[in-house]
Amino acid sequence: MHTIKPLNFTEAKAVEISPSANSSSNDFDFLVGKWNVKNRKLSTRLNGCTEWTEFNATGEMRKILNGIGNIDNFHTTFDGESFEGMTLRLFNPATRLWSIYWADSSVGVLDTPVVGSFDNTTGQFFGKDIYQGKEIIFMFHWDASEPDSPTWSQAFSEDHGKTWEWNWHMDMTRVSAPVETVKD
Repeated sequence: MHTIKPLNFTEAKAVEISPSANSSSNDFDFLVGKWNVKNRKLSTRLNGCTEWTEFNATGEMRKILNGIGNIDNFHTTFDGESFEGMTLRLFNPATRLWSIYWADSSVGVLDTPVVGSFDNTTGQFFGKDIYQGKEIIFMFHWDASEPDSPTWSQAFSEDHGKTWEWNWHMDMTRVSAPVETVKD
């Protein structure tokens, strides 16, 4: 689906992540505003599933912390029940890397973050976690080449990045950009 850069690991088996040459706190500026989101998600993961569930959602992102962070909310309905997700993204000026955290209304905790950066309009972010008792590497892929219709995808790897299962895709359509306020 997407080209994933080869992974390197530290002696402690952590994924080595370096920023791109142009990584900055402005990487996610394209996402500020309100969005309609078409989701396509594998029904089950890491078991050869080929059945996809599709659903619509809405989202809204705003900057925080004087621009070195941002937060967005994701709203949809599953089986007649309201669902809300939240992404917290923080840019570390010293490392020039983003950390991306997810939480949702079904669990109420921040997930293990993915860390990475954008190289021009493509962002790749990696993390390690346990999924259904299996140690995995997971990654988020952002394509912002069309700023008014960016895409986000998620993949899992059980073999330290040799192979990947793409399991969630989001196609976004801008509803509105934020209204800029003029300071006196």
